[in-house]
Amino acid sequence: MGMRGIHTSINDIRRKVFTEVARLSYNYEQGSLQDMENIPYRIIPGEVSTYRESVFLERAIVKERMRLAMGLPLRDVTEHAPVSRGAEECIHPEKYYQPPLINIIKFACHKCPDNQVVITDQCQGCLAQPCRQVCPRDAIYFERGQARIDQDKCIKCGRCMGVCQYGVILRMERPCAVACGMKAITSDQYGRAEIDQEKCVSCGMCLANCPFGAIADKAQIFQCIQAIKSDVPVYAAIAPAIAGQFGKDLTPGKMRDAFKKLGFKDVVEVAVGADLCTLQEAEDFISEVPEKRPFMGTSCCPAWSVMAKREFPQHADCISMALTPMVLTGRLTKKEHPGCKVAFIGPCAAKKLEASRRSVRSDVDFVLTFEEVMGMFEAREVDFASLEDGPIPSSASADGRGFAVSGGVAQAVVSCVNRLHPEREIMVEHAEGLNDCRKMLMRARAGKLNGYLLEGMACPGGCVGGAGTVQLIPKAAAEVEKVKKMTDKAHAYESEYREILPRLD
Repeated sequence: MGMRGIHTSINDIRRKVFTEVARLSYNYEQGSLQDMENIPYRIIPGEVSTYRESVFLERAIVKERMRLAMGLPLRDVTEHAPVSRGAEECIHPEKYYQPPLINIIKFACHKCPDNQVVITDQCQGCLAQPCRQVCPRDAIYFERGQARIDQDKCIKCGRCMGVCQYGVILRMERPCAVACGMKAITSDQYGRAEIDQEKCVSCGMCLANCPFGAIADKAQIFQCIQAIKSDVPVYAAIAPAIAGQFGKDLTPGKMRDAFKKLGFKDVVEVAVGADLCTLQEAEDFISEVPEKRPFMGTSCCPAWSVMAKREFPQHADCISMALTPMVLTGRLTKKEHPGCKVAFIGPCAAKKLEASRRSVRSDVDFVLTFEEVMGMFEAREVDFASLEDGPIPSSASADGRGFAVSGGVAQAVVSCVNRLHPEREIMVEHAEGLNDCRKMLMRARAGKLNGYLLEGMACPGGCVGGAGTVQLIPKAAAEVEKVKKMTDKAHAYESEYREILPRLD
């Protein structure tokens, strides 16, 4: 479940960084990036440290967070470079961040023990010593009446853990590595976490689970605000997981006014694109499974689809070719408002990577997370309570809005198939978290899921558990349910945009 929704000092610092970068961008006039040098002193004032051993280290970390939040690369620790180095060329609206997207600020990393079995000091030094008896490597010895483990001999089999009647033997694992479903995190020569960018699919689970706040992704807050300040209208395409993310005062009816206060032209719902994606996947499933493909996987979660195609190349064509809700919404918006720009506002780090693909770049210009947008609201001092409450948009269906929660995509496709092809029975399997997604695909590869629709979600609970979310996962899921109940269309096939779908391909 991780730390999502528990307010920690890490969230505090992240939000302050996002707020300051947003403020910098709203106030920016050509060539005025000098204030970047002052921001770390505003976020970490004074001379006494609050979180770490020194105020200098705290500020150094904030400086790198700030660079990442502006889409700039981390600086090399061994070089002397101002925090604003390279900023001028990086802040144009059309500039995408340079890969890699997910970064480890090395001097913020705690060098956590990675998979060690340890005996805590609650060991009672019992007479039976079962831990010692079961150890196949003779790695357990007693010292001053307590058991100890010789780490050079230990093979981490965990048998001692199973027999200790006090439960005082623990396996210590690195939280980022445990959260990574791609086994992409290893150690560098100093014992600090390192991401293998060849394996990483940018789901951001490491970032959401690092208790030291050492991992951060790059953001486009600055670039998006520059576009808002230009003459081009920028539309905020809001993902269905937005329900309840900004607290109880920002109700669905106030969304439009809230985003207009940030300078967006208007709000469009990505749930509309989710409806179109549902129609496309339902049609594809009916016409292709099992005749042309043994099973079909959903397409909307980019981290899941990249993992599936990369690790199961022989079944890559079993992942739906349907465009994702984000892309469909972007295309639809640009068809209706030629010359506009689209900012996808969502819960997800992997969407940043999806939007930077050549094929998607023209459909979606910016991707911001809820957490980053919260920084924009604070920079603009938007008071949610005083916003005007309008009707909630009505073009999307409840099923489309349900995409935010694990199982929701499959459910939407099933309702669609049931309606358009009542004679077809559709079997479904869904998994959340990349480890479970992989197991599901292994069963599919073994021929155990022929004829099935497979829904994969990289994050626990679905999109509501994404790396850029603010609320507790169960609470966020309940908020999505609430919005679904306020929706007058139940299913995707009721979408008024059905006729447009062929023209969006």
